[in-house]
Amino acid sequence: MSSTIRETDLGTSKITPLPARAAANAPMPQAHGIARNPGMRLDLGFMESMRGVNRSALERRVASLTKRRSIKADNQAAWLLRAVACMDLTTLNSNDTEQRVRRLCAKAVNPFRRDIVEGLGITGEKIRPAAVCVYHPFVATAVEALRGSGVHVAAVSTAFPHGLAPLSTRLQEIEASVRDGADEIDVVIPRGLVFAAKWQELYNEIVSMRAACGEAHLKVILGTGDLATLRNVMLASMVAMMAGADFIKTSTGKESVNATLPVGLAMVRAIRAYFEETGYLIGFKPAGGISTAKASLDWLVLMKEELGRPWLEPELFRFGASSLLTDIERQLEHHLTGHYSANHRHAMA
Repeated sequence: MSSTIRETDLGTSKITPLPARAAANAPMPQAHGIARNPGMRLDLGFMESMRGVNRSALERRVASLTKRRSIKADNQAAWLLRAVACMDLTTLNSNDTEQRVRRLCAKAVNPFRRDIVEGLGITGEKIRPAAVCVYHPFVATAVEALRGSGVHVAAVSTAFPHGLAPLSTRLQEIEASVRDGADEIDVVIPRGLVFAAKWQELYNEIVSMRAACGEAHLKVILGTGDLATLRNVMLASMVAMMAGADFIKTSTGKESVNATLPVGLAMVRAIRAYFEETGYLIGFKPAGGISTAKASLDWLVLMKEELGRPWLEPELFRFGASSLLTDIERQLEHHLTGHYSANHRHAMA
């Protein structure tokens, strides 16, 4: 198994142009040239070959990744801007309101203060989060607030965060969000199906969810903090991709343990194995607990080292984040001035 997927690997005959897929709010359709994952039959033999997960080896690899690279000065600023471009700016609180969502959307359209933009020399670059992620009742509000910006609208669905409603109810929620304009759907799996090794049932549910999404892209949340073992994480990742997931995502952000680098490493190696088996590129989204600029750099390094340069684009990598943008802004201001500013000077919503 090769260590990274190189750009030259993407020219295989299995990669076909993606049908035009624009954000609900994009001013013009823009295809990103990545073939959408059609899924495959549930292959238990392939899954069996992926069962062996060495936690100690993964932890050693993660430790080496975070220590080998020291990203400083202008390079660090550039990597942090890349982190912003790969961000799903998220609000998933019980006290969310339409006004709060509108303010968050305004932040997505203009993520940096003008003095920071001018100081970095990025005026006119339109570096923005890739998407705003909200509960279903706020999808229409977000679509309207982001109209013409090119920022995607993502909705969490399927009885988020536990996924324990009847399947018919979960599918209706997906369809309702798509009707309201969401072009990305983050679904959550029932973790009990993983513990019971009901792989066919899990596969069938995700296939149904993919069908309900239509042209909207499907991100499958595994709830890795609830899955107990890296083996479960690996097998659930493989089932999700076989069922047609466009992204696999670590967490809802509501578990006691959310995105961790060893879990992320197991998932990106599942992505690499799926690519080598099928030729299709699957996106990855760590979410929950990623709140500092330093942490975002660790994740970017992981993607670059394990999967290669193609996975540093928002079509294949996203952060699920609510407060990360604030710390990145503070780091960028420190880069320009040598001083850290207070959080309230970089309000989110």
